[in-house]
Amino acid sequence: MDFNKSIEDIFKILDELREENKSVPIIVEGEKDKQALKNLNIKNKIIILNKGISLIDFCDIISKKYDKIIILTDWDRKGGFLKRRILENLKGRVKCNLKYREFFAKNTVVKTVEGLPHLIDTLINKNVNGKER
Repeated sequence: MDFNKSIEDIFKILDELREENKSVPIIVEGEKDKQALKNLNIKNKIIILNKGISLIDFCDIISKKYDKIIILTDWDRKGGFLKRRILENLKGRVKCNLKYREFFAKNTVVKTVEGLPHLIDTLINKNVNGKER
């Protein structure tokens, strides 16, 4: 694995996510995911999915407020299920961006949004210390 390239690609996609989040909200599963994004300096509209209402009601609220969203549920089994259900419930009503979720699922070893800050710190430290395993 080319660590310099990994760091470069991750920082590029995070910059794109920050920029898009200026006008498009991000949907995450929980408070820890929201905090992880804030730790990565992604601080605009972040909506937490697990707020005690049904997924259908959640999607109805989203469809009334937004034309476009970024889905950033975890890329584990539960996150995949939630992504599919959100897509089903918003189909034809809201444009759903999966680009960032798909990038992290394919290009990182972590399975959660919550794990991204630690991964990035690890990659930076490995690069700075010149240690490649």
